[in-house]
Amino acid sequence: MTERPLRAAIIGTGAIANAHAEALAALPGAELVAVIDRVPEASAAFAERWGVPATFDSLDDLLAAGAADVLHVCTPPGVHADQAVAALEAGLDVVCEKPPALSLDELDRMVEASERTGRKLAVVFQQRTGTAAAHVRGLLESGAFGRPLVATCQTLWFRDQAYFDVPWRGKWETEGGGPTLGHAIHQLDLLAWLLGDWESVEGRLWRLARDTQTEDVSTAIVAFANGAVATVTTSAVSPREVSSIRIDTERATITVDHLYGHAHEHWRITPAPGVDEAEAATWALPDAEEGSGHVPLLREVYASLHSGDALPSVAADPARSFEIVTAIYSSAATGRLVTATTLRDDAERRASLRSPVTERRPGRG
Repeated sequence: MTERPLRAAIIGTGAIANAHAEALAALPGAELVAVIDRVPEASAAFAERWGVPATFDSLDDLLAAGAADVLHVCTPPGVHADQAVAALEAGLDVVCEKPPALSLDELDRMVEASERTGRKLAVVFQQRTGTAAAHVRGLLESGAFGRPLVATCQTLWFRDQAYFDVPWRGKWETEGGGPTLGHAIHQLDLLAWLLGDWESVEGRLWRLARDTQTEDVSTAIVAFANGAVATVTTSAVSPREVSSIRIDTERATITVDHLYGHAHEHWRITPAPGVDEAEAATWALPDAEEGSGHVPLLREVYASLHSGDALPSVAADPARSFEIVTAIYSSAATGRLVTATTLRDDAERRASLRSPVTERRPGRG
């Protein structure tokens, strides 16, 4: 560990920035020293709320001042790539909110800048965290559950028309995609963190109820390298909201049903018929409990920044879930099965997720 806390700066003062400020306040190895927003009144209000000593009107001003060691990118996704690359090239490590970029090409540019500069790029996928998720992942990797067979991944949320009417939302140019990118990427990331490398994707995009350029619903089938097959449903039009993953293996069913964060109470492990009770008892969640969230994620990220070690698994592999999301859009656009090998053959989707959306309204199909 270094002797002093790492100096953190947050760019963007929207709702998610408060989660970062709260988590940083809980970390002895971090100190929030600056906030940046293009609206001076917004940065001043945020600084007062969280006791931040300095405000800047632009990222260039912060970088020129050498005022931070780590940049937390909490702006809309359309500017993530440029801001992250600028910070990495200035010698800062970067913690970036999801989605990390508008396109796979942009994310590749961010990853390349991280590798070229030797600075770390951590993308916030906090659903990987928590003692229950770590326990289940360990059991899956050990083979205790046998081979994973079939899974479901649901992100069924509700967003009214006013949500999509925010100027940067619902537009390919500024949001990148619809709820598949902006919402489902969290559950897809957790699913892939549990099951490993993906192999192929078939996807469709639907516009059922909202006035938006992008989809408001998507459906997909994702096959994994370990042989498991998952059905994926994403919705922004579902009044009873749930974020859910179910994995059926040879020896058990694992489920997690929550909304925006999970703890032990949201997980369930059901032994298959014939599994001995004594064996099933060894699968029980640990007594020590911590839920998912920004605090455990940033704690592990900052520990790696202090030690110089590689990023922990909860923050590594920033492209894996983004590749699955991109493959859903690519499959919807091309009508083809997309594999991990052929994904980057779709130059249009690498550069932009813009894809044809099937609109279904009464009398329209």
